[in-house]
Amino acid sequence: MAITPSTSRDDEDDAMADINVTPFIDVMLVLLIVFMIAAPLSTVDVPLNLPSSSAAATERPEDPVWLSLAPDLTLTLGNQPLSETELQAALDAQTKGKRDVQVFLRADRVVPYGDLMTVLDQLRMAGYLKVALVGLQSTTAAPTQVTP
Repeated sequence: MAITPSTSRDDEDDAMADINVTPFIDVMLVLLIVFMIAAPLSTVDVPLNLPSSSAAATERPEDPVWLSLAPDLTLTLGNQPLSETELQAALDAQTKGKRDVQVFLRADRVVPYGDLMTVLDQLRMAGYLKVALVGLQSTTAAPTQVTP
């Protein structure tokens, strides 16, 4: 009785030589759709004319707290309009009472300095001491310091 080599092993190797990329493409398309939906949700839709700054950009947290001050002096937390009396309660609700969370304050360039200081005082009285002022990244070089 002679043993003949089987050809089934050769058939298996031929079948495994082809890489099936269809599942990979499906996963990539799902990830693309997820990012397309999530990206607009991570921005604030309050239209402001922000001033520019030559300071280096810093890292922002995963879920930032955006407070916007419009030219007509209306406050907006994220996309929710607020009155001055609702500011502390709305911040406490969004941060779950954590007062050490950094608040990103966006103010239009035409807002008077005194009104911006009023909002900063309200944040301080509410217990939110970590405030970052948001501006646009400037493409020009930093201004030179003038000595008197």
